[in-house]
Amino acid sequence: MSILVSILAAVAVPHPPLIFPEVGHGREQQIEKTIESYRHAMKFLASYKPDTVILVSPHTEVYADYFHVSGGFGSEGNFAAFGAPQVKVRVEYDHEFVTALELACSSQNFACGTKGERDPALDHGSLIPLKFLNEVWTDYKVVRIGISGLSLSQHYKLGQIIRSVAEDLGRRTVFIASGDLSHKLLDDGPYGFAPEGPVFDARITKDLDQGDFGDLLEFEPQFCDAAGECGHRSFVMMAGALDGKAVESKLLSYEGPFGVGYGVAEFAVKGEDENRRFGESYAEKKKQKIAALREKEDGFVSFARRCVEAFVKTGKKLEFPDDLPEELLNNKAGAFVTLKINGVLRGCIGTIEPVRENLAREIWHNAVSACSEDPRFKPVRPDELDDIVYSVDVLTPARPVTDITSLNPKVDGIIVQNGNRRGLLLPDLDGIDTVEQQIAIARQKAGIAPSEPVNMFSFQVERHH
Repeated sequence: MSILVSILAAVAVPHPPLIFPEVGHGREQQIEKTIESYRHAMKFLASYKPDTVILVSPHTEVYADYFHVSGGFGSEGNFAAFGAPQVKVRVEYDHEFVTALELACSSQNFACGTKGERDPALDHGSLIPLKFLNEVWTDYKVVRIGISGLSLSQHYKLGQIIRSVAEDLGRRTVFIASGDLSHKLLDDGPYGFAPEGPVFDARITKDLDQGDFGDLLEFEPQFCDAAGECGHRSFVMMAGALDGKAVESKLLSYEGPFGVGYGVAEFAVKGEDENRRFGESYAEKKKQKIAALREKEDGFVSFARRCVEAFVKTGKKLEFPDDLPEELLNNKAGAFVTLKINGVLRGCIGTIEPVRENLAREIWHNAVSACSEDPRFKPVRPDELDDIVYSVDVLTPARPVTDITSLNPKVDGIIVQNGNRRGLLLPDLDGIDTVEQQIAIARQKAGIAPSEPVNMFSFQVERHH
């Protein structure tokens, strides 16, 4: 009979290669607090005498819709890419744990497994924490996991599955969440400065210090992207592994002298705490938010949603309804249907000019295409339907542009055309603040080089949320 052991402890750590003298050549002296805290954190983990170390790194295999787990029986890596091949680590994988995890995920139809490995070598996000851990404890095996482009909720859920496998196997298990914080703290840093950078670091270090894992799920994707963060998803997966546990948390240090945030935190499990079921709380909050949006839908958005839901569930288009608003039946216009999940694009298809008998038919066709034919994404799955937020943009007729200074990127959409190549960009998109940006992206979408001449048109939209 297996012993209910579960996850005993966890740490969140950064992975700057220059932390080792062989790479830093003296610069490591500027992050002495990080080094001291790193050693403290690894002694903390070693005190539990773990059998298995779960290690999540943002720099191993990463897929948009799949979590990769390193397969086989072990791996090794070194810092040759950073000029120090002599700094190296070899580890043995917990093959039994990996097999059990893959089976557990498969039984829940959860996209996680050992397929798709392109480079078996240990990445620097894995090498650095393992190198420090090996200074104080070596009698362990590793389960190495990558992040993915899936939602924070899915990262949290994988953490929960990992914990259940640890319990089933009776492993003394600890968790290492490897990840830097913002990469945009200083103008002269490697990625420049963004105002979101310091805000991100202040918020996430507070969450780690206080063990506020619920807030980790509330970070908006656009905010994380603007901050240039690295480790957020690793931390969320760790939080999932500690779901329902009483946790004693402590931020050991935070530094950012090179423009990248380095935080070290440790988490000791002290028992059970039903008030820390953050995954359930977040799911309920999101469900209520989506329900409120559904209640506010106008006829355009409601119709688009019904079209998508019918097609995803049955594989057939919705039978054309006879209760649609007159403005949908009596007008013609180009229209775009956009699908988002957690603020991230999930599909968008539209027509610049009307090609069907009325606006209703335009939306009917484009909604189905957005959920099933957008070449950037796989078709929408039935389990995603409850999370989709819809919008419908109805386009005004395009007009030639003679002076781009008259355009407003928050109001005017852009079309560029060279022969049969044509690219369109809707107005008022996150991160697009100038007409020049609009034109550059529209050219890129059409495959039109910056040096090639174009005819340019603008349009406006009536946006329905």
